[in-house]
Amino acid sequence: MYDKIKYGYVLFIMILLFVLAVCVFVRGDKTHAVESVVDESLIENQAEEMLASMTVEQKVCQMFVVTPEALTNGAVVTTVDETLGTCLKKWPVGGLVYFSKNLTDAEQTKELLRCTQELALEVEGLPLLQCVDEEGGKVARIGNNKGFNVPKIGPMGKVDSEEDAYAAGSTIGIYLSDLGFTLDFAPDADVLTNQKNAVIGNRSFGGDAATVLSYAKAYSDGLHVNGILSTFKHFPGHGATEADTHEGFAYTDKTYEELQQAELVPFAGAGEAGIDCVMVSHIAVPGVTGDNTPSSLSYRMITEILRRDLKYDGIIVTDAMNMGAIVEQYASDEAAVAAVKAGADVILMPEDFRLAAEGVLAAVQGGGISEDRIDESVRRIIMVKLKRLQ
Repeated sequence: MYDKIKYGYVLFIMILLFVLAVCVFVRGDKTHAVESVVDESLIENQAEEMLASMTVEQKVCQMFVVTPEALTNGAVVTTVDETLGTCLKKWPVGGLVYFSKNLTDAEQTKELLRCTQELALEVEGLPLLQCVDEEGGKVARIGNNKGFNVPKIGPMGKVDSEEDAYAAGSTIGIYLSDLGFTLDFAPDADVLTNQKNAVIGNRSFGGDAATVLSYAKAYSDGLHVNGILSTFKHFPGHGATEADTHEGFAYTDKTYEELQQAELVPFAGAGEAGIDCVMVSHIAVPGVTGDNTPSSLSYRMITEILRRDLKYDGIIVTDAMNMGAIVEQYASDEAAVAAVKAGADVILMPEDFRLAAEGVLAAVQGGGISEDRIDESVRRIIMVKLKRLQ
């Protein structure tokens, strides 16, 4: 009898300890959730305060990412000097994008990016998006630069597992973070559905949409673990085209329904995958829009499909606006205004940055673009900077 009572007592104590442990875990989880909500709320309040303190000119400038040379309107920039400081004060852009010509070696690059970031924090009160195209393979401003001793990452078309994709993103993320970059215009999330496609080729993870999404997410996770923001490109899918938008007009004749079967799958998963930016290409999709408007300038493609249908709420950035598909048909101010009206948050590398920025500002002042529309984009940009880069 005594043994039965003893056994029952021990069992009761074990059950009680289990219940207490569960309660502590749940309480801790709830506490963490409350803290997360509080942190998010504080960041939102800080973003709103910053937004309210900015002039329209400052807001418009935040929507541009340009090369240092576009900012200074001068020679190749490899160091921070008085000219760069003066120009950044006049044109407080949201970010700078660097190419191999700006990057001599690791020491020079660290100094350039560190000094530029310090200058931006002093002038703007916000960090710059310090951007680079570093996919691996043939698109690698650092990896293919002889001045840098970094691991060589091959093309994504040769990746055959999520683990390998993660390793590629993590390896690149490590050296980009060490150098001072904050945003990588990678990975390529194009589904290679047109075998005649030359501009994407083995930059893509392949022709299976589900695989492209899983590998691209893994690559992005590798960047994120090292503090680098990621980008899915090139919405709605450059893998379906033959022509190159760098050179001129490119299109796909697929319908919306056909794009949903493959090309749009990675972008439909971008929000859930935590992708910071989606880059919109200049390809035309007449079967969806009814005309040859580049996707980067299309309200139908950006606002109605990417934002509404695919529920992506991160930063939407245009592909480089100095590419042939844009400059052959549009002036810099005309293209920038159209991109903002279409729903883009960031205008990347217009052919004439000053004309583009002045064009958007004039459109706001003239009522063609509401300040609320500008605030939508700048709010997203500020939130990412406050949450990820501070």
